[in-house]
Amino acid sequence: MHHHRLSIAPSDIDHMGHVNNAVYLNWVQEAVVAYWEAVAPAEAVARHLWVALKHEITYRRPAFLDDTLIATVVAERVEGARAFFTTLIKRGEDVLAEVESSWCALDSDTRRPIRVAKDIAGRFLR
Repeated sequence: MHHHRLSIAPSDIDHMGHVNNAVYLNWVQEAVVAYWEAVAPAEAVARHLWVALKHEITYRRPAFLDDTLIATVVAERVEGARAFFTTLIKRGEDVLAEVESSWCALDSDTRRPIRVAKDIAGRFLR
């Protein structure tokens, strides 16, 4: 599990006065990559790039400019080159969005899928 503080910029606010739904995708990307960088050794970070394959977002409540938000990322499982995550975006105890996502690890040189070693995957799944 990884907790990642999110920043809201004025440009994130839409015509309805709250954070635009599209911003949540950027936040999920930022939080999942930060999780990877926090748990993986430097050589694994340098060797792997992560690309999103799918996001399923359930929006619960709006976020506003002055909110303090935390994204909590949980790695559910790793299968070969794929990893599956759940990300909760919260304001205090209020869940604003729940995101189920799948990602693919790519070799940083070839840009082809690369299996995540078991010892590295184990760092996610603690």
